[in-house]
Amino acid sequence: MRFLHTADWHIGKTLNDFSLLNDQLATFKQIEQIAKAEHVDAMVIAGDLYDRSIPNEAAVKLLNQMLQKLNLVDRLPILAISGNHDSAARLSTGTDWFAYQSFFLNTNLARAFTPITIKDTQFFLLPFFGIQEVRNYFNDDKIKNVNDAMQRITAEMVKSFAPDKHHVLVAHFFAAGSKRTADSETLIEVGGLSAVTTDVLSPFDYVALGHLHNKNALNEERIKYSGSPMKFSVSEANQEKGVWLVDTAPFCVKWIPLTPVHDIHLLKASFDELITTADRKPRDDFYDIELTNHDRIPDVLNKLREYYPKIVSLHRTHQAQKVQLNLSKKRAQESPLDLLADFYSQTMGNKMTSQQRKWAEDALTTVMKEEN
Repeated sequence: MRFLHTADWHIGKTLNDFSLLNDQLATFKQIEQIAKAEHVDAMVIAGDLYDRSIPNEAAVKLLNQMLQKLNLVDRLPILAISGNHDSAARLSTGTDWFAYQSFFLNTNLARAFTPITIKDTQFFLLPFFGIQEVRNYFNDDKIKNVNDAMQRITAEMVKSFAPDKHHVLVAHFFAAGSKRTADSETLIEVGGLSAVTTDVLSPFDYVALGHLHNKNALNEERIKYSGSPMKFSVSEANQEKGVWLVDTAPFCVKWIPLTPVHDIHLLKASFDELITTADRKPRDDFYDIELTNHDRIPDVLNKLREYYPKIVSLHRTHQAQKVQLNLSKKRAQESPLDLLADFYSQTMGNKMTSQQRKWAEDALTTVMKEEN
């Protein structure tokens, strides 16, 4: 059995209000080509197919297009679950007849205990769940946290293990030892405990996880996050995106990188340097810019966007800092100009220039004349 492990497609996601739909379609085509080239037997999508529980029409249309291409045109079985970003009720529409085309989409806890068998492998599709949902299913109020829940879930699944098959769990949660490495990840905390210990998952030959967007969030041989196929935040700028190619016999896992359609770049430079070097950088990529200028530049964002249209974040090296005010009697006796100079130094990290001091003196003189 050979399959691709993917997750966290987040169709409909925007990056600081820039639509990613075209990039998501181009990335999907890369995944599809990998599936064809590697002659996989199935595609796994471990949750968060959509970015929102109520996706817009364009997102719904695009995801439908992707799934139809894989399943109806390429004749590739799909094994998918709902994640915490998905609406289980909305996503479940059509699942009963999808299965007749080998599109296995599970959004319901009760169905997670009936495995899907393809070739030599049983797949258990466990959607994102809440603690109360598990308590209700097992009629057990002693289940206090997500780890208790997974122990009961795993024990129930093991009852359906066929001895002559391999066993794969597809799930969407935070596993113990994992590291959150991206702002675009939504922290899942259920029942006061956010992590599932990896020893609970040991009965499975492989665990295909979704939720965290970095493949390196967890370093386990047989328990892996595929990460998101695209960079969805500035914090993911230096992450390599891709998919896992999994073989069950003999067991083998291979990482296959994906090429960013429009990458995210982190730039740190002065305004003049940014303008001078702009023609050496991809115009249509995304940019996080740290401006090193001390002086204020009017309308700087719009000026930079003439060269870098897709700026997703702009901040300064010499940002004004919040200071702890000293309200002592001695301070109260200091001149307004000295107080201003000290405040400027604390907030900006450098002293006022002679020109700035002259402006301040003139302004104070004008105010004092008006008061008198």
